[in-house]
Amino acid sequence: MTLFTVRILIALAWLSLFAQAQRLSTLAPPPVWSDLEVFQETITHDEFRLWLETVYAPAGAAAGLIEIQPTQAIIRTRLEPPQTWTLRFTPEASSAKPAPRLWHRAEELGAAPPGRPLAGLKIALDPGHLGGDWAQLEERWFKIGDSLPVTEGDMTLRVAQLIAPRLRDLGAEVQFVRDKPGPTTPDRPETLLDAARAQLALQGVVAPRETYQGMEDPQRASTVQSTSELLFYRISEIRHRAKRVNEELHPDLTICLHFDAESWGNPQEPDFVPRNHLHALINGCYSAVELRNDDIRFELLFKLLSRCYPVELAANQSVVAALARATQLPAFEYPGDNARSVSPSHYVWTRNLLANRLYRTPVIFLEPYVMNSREVWERVQIGDYAGEKMVAGRLRKSLFAEYADAVVEGLTDYSRTARDSE
Repeated sequence: MTLFTVRILIALAWLSLFAQAQRLSTLAPPPVWSDLEVFQETITHDEFRLWLETVYAPAGAAAGLIEIQPTQAIIRTRLEPPQTWTLRFTPEASSAKPAPRLWHRAEELGAAPPGRPLAGLKIALDPGHLGGDWAQLEERWFKIGDSLPVTEGDMTLRVAQLIAPRLRDLGAEVQFVRDKPGPTTPDRPETLLDAARAQLALQGVVAPRETYQGMEDPQRASTVQSTSELLFYRISEIRHRAKRVNEELHPDLTICLHFDAESWGNPQEPDFVPRNHLHALINGCYSAVELRNDDIRFELLFKLLSRCYPVELAANQSVVAALARATQLPAFEYPGDNARSVSPSHYVWTRNLLANRLYRTPVIFLEPYVMNSREVWERVQIGDYAGEKMVAGRLRKSLFAEYADAVVEGLTDYSRTARDSE
């Protein structure tokens, strides 16, 4: 028996024993269910049912996992052997205990001083992806001919750098979740090789190839190398950012900046797509399969009971409306059932993403522009600039300034509306 075979058998044995105790998503720590005790008697039966069934677990996704009774909800904390935790409802909204949280709604900050509509608001800017030397590894990079490469991680960082001083001038306290190209996590693909082997074993791949032969290798996805890379930039990185947001920054709002993209085919010969669109995402629309994992059920309940949704809806609608005015882009329409529209304009959708689930703060998650549309690619080639230039038949700000200015405008509108309503 080879050393490699022994390692696989050990991984399988470990997974088998662990699965008896917990069903966890990739790299997730076991949930601490006692952390939810602070939410006892903070929500009514009707409010809990409404948010669970319309926002977080539509179409009966939580059936058999969360049982709503007249005075309480019975939540399965473990499937096999079964264990439960009980959430007690408050009989009336007027008697509800305050739900504890480390963030503030804008309206709780009181009237803003003149010229500083964001005064007192703590905002975390989270430029999506990695950029820099990591852009090709994370497949958020393409290049056409001798043109400048399009690298999402660098583009989102540039937008964040433009947004930050503007928000500070308007009174906000601004922090960066990522402030330079590259990862925030101390993990690297080579430190996640054993986790990758365990992940592949869980998927039934018991004798995977260690490495792949180029990006076009048809078996690349089932190799240890590719799996460790995926765990690094898609899982470990986001979990590390969540830890920073939740334990260090404690913002009132986290803004996840992204650029959208559609399949560009062969990375060596990428194709343009004719579409260009815009949308924003709020945590929700969990599937029944996702909710089989103990940690995902826990995080759903934390988001719901923290009452993030009303703030997320108002803030995302305000910012995406400003982006729609600035960009004149149509709304993206999800074709499947992994997302649901929650705005009449169809610009705002609920979807269960790792970041908007793990960040224990209201999240604005933005996906404007399709990077591999010809117009956006041309604007990337022009770069950042002051003022306006003629682009695609009309005077336009730079792509980065247009994005940044719209976010600032939308946040200002959100804060003024919320604070004026009190």
